[in-house]
Amino acid sequence: MKSKIFFVILIAASLACNTISNFGAATDTPVATPIPPEPDFEPTPTFEAPPNPNPGPDGIGDPYFEDLGNGGYDVQHYSIALNVEMGSNEISGSTTIDAEALQQITSLNLELLGLTVEEVTVNGEAALFDRNGIELTVFLPEAAVEGDPLQIVIVYYGVPGEGIDVFGPEYSEGWIYYETGVVVAGEPTGASTWYPVNEHPIDKATYSFAITVDQPFEVAANGILEGVDESGSESTYRWTMDDPIAPYLVTVAIGEFDIDEYTGPSGVPIRNYFGVGVSENVRENFARQGDMIAFFEEVFGPYPFDVYGVVVHDQDLGFALESATLVVFGNSFTDEYVVAHELSHMWFGDSVGLKAWQDIWLNEGFATYASLLWTEHKYGREAMDEEISFNYEQLATYAEFLIGRPIGDPGSENLFSFDVYYRGALTLHALRLAVGDEVFFEILRTYAERYAHSNAATADFIAIAEEVSGQQLDDLFDAWLYQVDLPDIPEMELSAADFVE
Repeated sequence: MKSKIFFVILIAASLACNTISNFGAATDTPVATPIPPEPDFEPTPTFEAPPNPNPGPDGIGDPYFEDLGNGGYDVQHYSIALNVEMGSNEISGSTTIDAEALQQITSLNLELLGLTVEEVTVNGEAALFDRNGIELTVFLPEAAVEGDPLQIVIVYYGVPGEGIDVFGPEYSEGWIYYETGVVVAGEPTGASTWYPVNEHPIDKATYSFAITVDQPFEVAANGILEGVDESGSESTYRWTMDDPIAPYLVTVAIGEFDIDEYTGPSGVPIRNYFGVGVSENVRENFARQGDMIAFFEEVFGPYPFDVYGVVVHDQDLGFALESATLVVFGNSFTDEYVVAHELSHMWFGDSVGLKAWQDIWLNEGFATYASLLWTEHKYGREAMDEEISFNYEQLATYAEFLIGRPIGDPGSENLFSFDVYYRGALTLHALRLAVGDEVFFEILRTYAERYAHSNAATADFIAIAEEVSGQQLDDLFDAWLYQVDLPDIPEMELSAADFVE
């Protein structure tokens, strides 16, 4: 592969995983990924709330987004039942939340942006509720103590995004309507645009969906299709996701699709949903998925979910998102590098999730390096080394235009910047060179297995790297993750000073 050609692919890949790249001209500015702004509609009229000596904490404790997520309870399962009117983009239905109290509480908060809440019940009893911006406060009919089960049913309706000044990258919208279909891509905060949720990656849950649409529209979602119920001109698609996932990884796709189903060489069922207008050239970009799964199982360990696949909308979305078991693509950014990148997220990002958003390099650095490992597997070590050298040169040459902060703490406005992806990947390569291939891949497999279907922080990965290698690696990780200056890679004769005028 030619470096210049591949660099175009690399920059395109930095648009993958729900990011719009700010890399390039000196006048470019970082793309912000804030929590959606306060809506400009009137909240539910206030009322005299019941005595509330023990509310759940307002936030879940994320250092970047202090109000994101909610404490005091843990969600186990969401059951989402929606009717979708495609002509008007209206949704109506309910979300049932099965949770457990983590402390004594008399109320709890959920995120829900816009939409009209009709009624709320808790354990079968009517519950009072209030709205304040994105926060939906539910007052429990009876106080709960640690360990108590809570089943919260919220009935709601409306047009996702209506009356809300949503700004920033498209993926912040969550529910994206395009007349002939719907894309759901919710990183970091878009889940709350279409269902009430405890919106932080640390509160993973399982899901079931019952989505009703008019024919000929079809519905795809995370997990396994359990069945389709037809009634007159309507069809209800029932999907289940039995492994716990973070809210931003939940997706629903609505449109007219060609479905390609087969079993990969390692035995993983694959089902791909292609919008009917998606070209054959784009569809061919996904032909290697089975081989990629087999390769990643060799280096990362067993595939962590029951099924895999993609949904490719016939829209130029400008991003891809690693929605669990059903990756979201548009009709661009579907090259081999991006397909491998998104697939590898099933291990790193989807199964092993984030404890906090500041550790985003654990998702994007790992997936970027995984796609380089695929290059090595497919085209040889020399091809991989060439791309690593080229990436290093870009990081060194354009350092002044990048975030200027260590990737271990990039700031909320830089979650998806170029260096989080590529310096994150080089961090892993530096580790590989330091400990050797055998130990390095044992570190990755141990990390993937130990934190499967849970959450990890940078400190957890460093601890495993030191445990498996038997080496003290503080200096290596400090230089690559917590210092601004780009470290040298002497094993490859790469020095940042060589690329700075």
